[in-house]
Amino acid sequence: MINTALRLPAPEVKALLQGRIITVMPSKFINPGREFALCPADESINLLVVDQYYRSSFLTIAQSEFAQQRIQGVLIQPQQMSLFQNEEQLTLPLLAYQTVLIKAWAKCEHCQVINDAESLNALSQLTIWTTEALKEILRQRQNIFLAYLRVYELRKSIEISIKSNSQFVALPQYLNISETKPVLSDRIFAQRKRQLENLEPPLHRELEELQSAITSLTISQPAAKQLDDDIKVFLGWSSDKLIKQPDPDLAWINDIAKLGDRSIEKDEKKSNYQAGTDFENIARQSLEFLGFNVESAFKGGAGGLDLYCSKPYPIVCECKAGKLIPSRTVEELLKLGGMHLGKTQLLTSAKLVIGPGNPSTDTLKAAKEWEVSIINAMTLQKLVELKSKYPGAINLVELKQYLEPGQIDYKLDEYIDKAEKEIKLRSHIVQLVKNYLQNSGIESAGVDSLHGAYFGSNPPQPLKPQEMHEILIELSSPLTGYLGREKGSDWRSDRFYYLHNLSL
Repeated sequence: MINTALRLPAPEVKALLQGRIITVMPSKFINPGREFALCPADESINLLVVDQYYRSSFLTIAQSEFAQQRIQGVLIQPQQMSLFQNEEQLTLPLLAYQTVLIKAWAKCEHCQVINDAESLNALSQLTIWTTEALKEILRQRQNIFLAYLRVYELRKSIEISIKSNSQFVALPQYLNISETKPVLSDRIFAQRKRQLENLEPPLHRELEELQSAITSLTISQPAAKQLDDDIKVFLGWSSDKLIKQPDPDLAWINDIAKLGDRSIEKDEKKSNYQAGTDFENIARQSLEFLGFNVESAFKGGAGGLDLYCSKPYPIVCECKAGKLIPSRTVEELLKLGGMHLGKTQLLTSAKLVIGPGNPSTDTLKAAKEWEVSIINAMTLQKLVELKSKYPGAINLVELKQYLEPGQIDYKLDEYIDKAEKEIKLRSHIVQLVKNYLQNSGIESAGVDSLHGAYFGSNPPQPLKPQEMHEILIELSSPLTGYLGREKGSDWRSDRFYYLHNLSL
């Protein structure tokens, strides 16, 4: 139980709850182990005005929090009194108090004393304060007290009135606290603490600036909120898992097969022409989503070529909606392709028919003769679904090897299975790193240690140490960010640590 609260600038309480920072600058030294509630205060608690005190990437949040704090402030007029009978009443000054909402409590893990001006620029880069603010605090106080706080959310927020300007204020009653809702996990807090103590430079300053830029959009735009949450997890500001929410902008993916077999058209009583156009459009959208450059000059219609992809390699496409692929579809593809592209371009391009059902014997024979691949609309949908879940899962250059003559749905199913197995392997390795570090009580581990643990983890497939290292490097890339990497002198001395899950 606690009965005191540490007064901090309101934006810094917000930043602590976001996981953006783990340190504050109290005016006096705080003994490690001390526990207290976090009480937001207005800007008068700072030594400089807000735009000089906070870094530009945090300024919008700071201004918003202080504005909210001013709204909560109240001025009261004390009861007038007279010291002498029949004398004019003594006018007492207005007293200010604030009603504040306390949402969290903290435990001081460490309180560092900084009196070296040379380290202030590096400290600023890792926090929300400007170098100028840090210098001014050091000039006025001779020391900067940097308190590392482990922050926990309260089960229920409490509202109190504050009339004191002291660093610590008394709570009206004892407060029950629990460690069940930490803002950051043990591991992430330890990593952030180590980074600050060693003044290691921030790894992703651009992402921090992006997060600050989209903060104002998160209230009204769900997509911005999801991106904001994901960035916080990636930066280590949150211990939450990256949660893949259904994206309303990708709902069209569920209609690919339905438009291909026209099951979606039955109730709408569309013409054959309109049904065909709808399927061509969604096939175009699908191929573009997969990463192909679909030329806009070819849009089907009478005598027109349905689709032509120019990059990363040329593909001529014919789309057929309905229950069966017409018997002369391959002939039609060759005729229209030759007419619009020329013989040489047609013959050197991959040729693809996307349609429903099983092709006839004549169609299959022609497809093998002229090296035309045939896939079902559902297979196209499966590829797009995989891409939507794991943006880097589809390698179009590798996919080209599967475009054999004839009906190739089974071949593309093999490709999808292969890609999913590779993703599962990487998810297993990410979880392995997380579990190994937690069980060992260490912050990072080398390849040999992780490789040894891998074989005791019911692995999905055998791996050599160097193969595992290549995957660890991939998972610690800034473009993936599931793991972090401490670069060594060679591949065996590299060390890796956990950042966030690769959810399946």
